Amino acid sequence: MSETKPVVLLAEELSPATVQALGPDFEIRSTDGSDRTQLLEAIVDAEAILVRSATQVDAEAIAAATKLKVIARAGVGLDNVDIKAATQAGVMVVNAPTSNIISAAELTVGHIVSLARRIPAANASLKSGAWKRSAYTGVELYEKTAGIIGLGRIGALVAARLQGFGMDVVAYDPYVTSARAQQMGVRLLELEELLATSDFVTIHMPKTPETLGMLGAEAFGKMKDSAYVVNVARGGLIDEDALYTALKEGQIAGAGVDVYVSEPSTDLPFFDFDNVTVTPHLGASTAEAQEKAGVSVAKSVRQALSGELVPDAVNVAGGVIDEQVRPGIPLIEKLGRIFTALTVDSLTSLDVEVAGEIAELDVKVLELSALKGVFRDIVSDQVSYVNAPVLAEQRGISTRLVTTTESPEYRNALTLKGALSDGQQISVTGTLTGPKQIEKLVGIGGYELEIPIAEHMIVLIYQDRAGVIGTLGSTLGQHGVNIAAMQVSRNEEGGPALAVLAVDSSLPAGVLDEVRDSISATTAREVDLSE
Repeated sequence: MSETKPVVLLAEELSPATVQALGPDFEIRSTDGSDRTQLLEAIVDAEAILVRSATQVDAEAIAAATKLKVIARAGVGLDNVDIKAATQAGVMVVNAPTSNIISAAELTVGHIVSLARRIPAANASLKSGAWKRSAYTGVELYEKTAGIIGLGRIGALVAARLQGFGMDVVAYDPYVTSARAQQMGVRLLELEELLATSDFVTIHMPKTPETLGMLGAEAFGKMKDSAYVVNVARGGLIDEDALYTALKEGQIAGAGVDVYVSEPSTDLPFFDFDNVTVTPHLGASTAEAQEKAGVSVAKSVRQALSGELVPDAVNVAGGVIDEQVRPGIPLIEKLGRIFTALTVDSLTSLDVEVAGEIAELDVKVLELSALKGVFRDIVSDQVSYVNAPVLAEQRGISTRLVTTTESPEYRNALTLKGALSDGQQISVTGTLTGPKQIEKLVGIGGYELEIPIAEHMIVLIYQDRAGVIGTLGSTLGQHGVNIAAMQVSRNEEGGPALAVLAVDSSLPAGVLDEVRDSISATTAREVDLSE
């Protein structure tokens, strides 16, 4: 019988390159995401869903999709995805934030050129049968001042392209340093000065309560009456009523708009002016941007369904994962599962300690991985990098990431230390050794050891004395359980001793109790790291 492949649901039409990027490891299904009934039926057994903007992946859809692990939006915005509901359900949400930046920058420049040379109005006039050369006299961009509000990825691309026209580029962005702006050949100004001196103003800010209506009546009053304003970023950054008034009263020379407060919009008052160019939200509407978006999220889906952290997932505190940190991700998740197996009471706090060379890097992902491991075997819900911190918060468990470059025994060491409600302290430590980066368990509580981590392990604490190892071998052997590796650790002769055994299979029912009784162990735990 062939192995069932994870179901990936395409809720909207995506490029062939997107399907190709997903690869052969998934069962690809398609549905009409805009048809609510179809969507809710099709999403039930999907592990991933890929959408554009027409599909509403809300709390109802997420609740229906009990196997869902990732929602992928092949584009930038996420207005059609309930991120809060997804996070609670442990579902990763990914998008393609850089897929359309070139397309958006080029459309911005297209609007600016169209406004300067009055191309749309002249085109419409000529096609209607009129030849009016003098009516459509424009202006050159050369040596004009372009003011860019928001010097992020798109703003920076616009700056580079406008410099090619010989424009003087200035910018307002409180989060960009003067040194960074100078590298781009851009002068930073305060917003009021930018508005007063610019011949073309283009805005590339995120939509927030602070930026909503940022270009309104007050801003238009500070601009030259010969200036043009362009918005291809987010609807609402320009106050649409104020824009109409400014155009009607001649406060500004014209405007180029691609995005609107309410979409679709087809009859806004300022559409009537010949000195306004409007487009129906075309910022990402190029074949290249669509393909980049699809391929980008397809790769993210592959990562998510293989259990990896997707660094730029919107509901995961990830970040770029350094190649030196990446091998520690599966190790610390296993340590989390070992930690849970040793825990007999509720956890109140957890420290994730990273020691050694990698402590100088961004290791936040290791805290997420540790929490994922800790909760994996104790909650019935799906546990992921997304909802593991939520599960900790819901249970009142305080977590802390502790780093130090000092690691006297190993190049790098990862430790989980937890306090239980009964006052006990539990800790487990692991490391990676050798060229093959072998995962090893090197510490439990105050005991030092070094044993490769196996799928099936037994952890015992007992009074150190002769004959225990033989008894363990005999007891397990009677039940057909083979010992693959074993390490014993003690801090003093005749005192408590720790034994960790790697075995080839899980223990039959009742055998762990028999092992405990055979050596009078005070602690006996089975660790099962198999899927």
